[in-house]
Amino acid sequence: MHRAPTIIRSVLSDQVKEHLLSAILTGEYPPGARIVETRVARDLGVSQGPVREALRDLEALGVIESTRYQGARVRQPSKQELFDAYDVRAVLESYGARLAVARLSDADLLGLQTYHRQMMDAARLGDREEQVRMDVAFHAKIMEISGNVVLERIWEFMQPVSRTQITFVLPGNDPQKIVALHDPIVAALQARDPAAVEEAIREHFRSTAARFEAAFAGVGSPSSPHPALAVAAGRPAPEHAPDGEHRPASRPRRSSRQAAGSGAA
Repeated sequence: MHRAPTIIRSVLSDQVKEHLLSAILTGEYPPGARIVETRVARDLGVSQGPVREALRDLEALGVIESTRYQGARVRQPSKQELFDAYDVRAVLESYGARLAVARLSDADLLGLQTYHRQMMDAARLGDREEQVRMDVAFHAKIMEISGNVVLERIWEFMQPVSRTQITFVLPGNDPQKIVALHDPIVAALQARDPAAVEEAIREHFRSTAARFEAAFAGVGSPSSPHPALAVAAGRPAPEHAPDGEHRPASRPRRSSRQAAGSGAA
């Protein structure tokens, strides 16, 4: 069975999603701005299919909302929504890590240590994109090792890549401290201690949530819209059409690996 077109579409839609999410996180798409599928497709040089898939994923993530006949607009999740996401990931990943310990091979451990080391290298070099990629790969590997395909599928539905990107744009974010949050997880895995690794994962997300709360202390009630998706609020607002439509300006940047794997846009 020929699967290449599906793979290409999936890779391309992920690139479009990352491009749009980055624009939302930096304030290029402010809350309420329209994201027009046909215009995005034209400006990025892609068909509407990948854009439609990207918008669907962003809606599931909670950063846009679609209304029939009106299209997609940027929305701001409440603080509570973002905290709830940390809680759910903590439950899923701590359980997955406990399962993974019993199945952990020396090769698995070496792979996790490699991801951890590459995270440190990226943080030292200030390469946020690579650090996000290695961070997510580390957590994904643990879920894969757990051997529970249903758990892994639910975890993927949480869109860990996008949520990790949101974490990395918090004001005052320190890449080195984010790496350090993974040290106890690696140590517990090395000791093959299921209770310790479960607690290390939970503490990882408690610490992340605490940094999030500190970054946006005093912004409003837990149910109020949270400016986590407008961290560049000090920037001049981009120009928009009278109807609030945003005019995207650039194509998604593609690594050589992505370009080779996804074909022409």
